[in-house]
Amino acid sequence: MDKQELLDHRYLRMAQIWAENSYCQRRKVGALVVKDKMIISDGYNGTPSGFENICEDENNVTKPYVLHAEANAITKLARSSNNSDGSTLYVTASPCIECAKLIIQSGIRRVVYGEKYRLEDGINLLKRANIEVKYINLNEDAKG
Repeated sequence: MDKQELLDHRYLRMAQIWAENSYCQRRKVGALVVKDKMIISDGYNGTPSGFENICEDENNVTKPYVLHAEANAITKLARSSNNSDGSTLYVTASPCIECAKLIIQSGIRRVVYGEKYRLEDGINLLKRANIEVKYINLNEDAKG
């Protein structure tokens, strides 16, 4: 395994651990933005700042205002002095189409994800924008 591949596995595992911070019950997703081997932002899925930390309604349906992990990491960057030009996003689940649009606009150049989603429109949009996309199945990965 080359050095970049080893780093990809490690950062994705770190995103998995970060997902544990989510209050969502149905699915916990974590994201890290890495630039020049430094984590410059992080996020996990959840409600907006100041809202109650309850992601699902009484029927266990995700509330429409819950933010995805990628959106939280990218918007957190917008409030910092960092920028994501040329960075890599590590996310535990493949991005949806809405998050893919944010990724494209933020200047992220690579996306490494660890779980495939039934819809692939987000991944397809990233590829169309010439963003490198890499899938790593951490469940089959006992290395590193």
